[in-house]
Amino acid sequence: MANPPAAPRPSFVYLLIGSVSWPVVRWLYRVRWIGRANVPAGGGMVLACNHVSNFDPWPLSLGLFPGRFLCYMAKRELFWWPLGIVLRGCGCFPVDRENPGRDALATAVDLCRTGNVVVMFPEGTRRAKGLRKRHEAEPQTGAARIALRAGVPLVPAAVGGTDRLVRLGRLAVAYGPPLELDDLASLPRREAAEVATERLMAAIAELERGLARR
Repeated sequence: MANPPAAPRPSFVYLLIGSVSWPVVRWLYRVRWIGRANVPAGGGMVLACNHVSNFDPWPLSLGLFPGRFLCYMAKRELFWWPLGIVLRGCGCFPVDRENPGRDALATAVDLCRTGNVVVMFPEGTRRAKGLRKRHEAEPQTGAARIALRAGVPLVPAAVGGTDRLVRLGRLAVAYGPPLELDDLASLPRREAAEVATERLMAAIAELERGLARR
């Protein structure tokens, strides 16, 4: 069996922003990173996380900094000069929100196959306070589809506390072990993605409950 591709080296921009951000996130918000050993040290993967606020990528990424270079989807309207240069340096790649389909999926699959970590938020949008009880988010299958098509691990994660930044509440991030997906190989593509997404959301929920008990 061939060895997985080496993890790509973070860009200068990624290292610079991470170096500046790490002390703030680590000490001001007293972040705890749990289960980092569950994340594969090399090779591509999909890291799928709950989505509480726009700040989620910082503690999620910094828990694996500087060893892993995390890639995020970002709407293509943001890729104007010079912001686009910074975004690409931070690992972002453009997606058309009006027609995200195949191009975004193909880009994410290619990134995974070349050893990158692609971050996905299966809930599709961040949770607004008071909104979740009235309108339950419908999990999207994109994270599972990318992992299955690329043949890479699907790793669940959960972030807690990013909705209390103003109060300087403590942050926490939990990384779970890669999900078992080998048994889905014989299923039709859509059914496999749906089953994998069910497992993924259950794993993320369990990680969130673990954070709440700490």
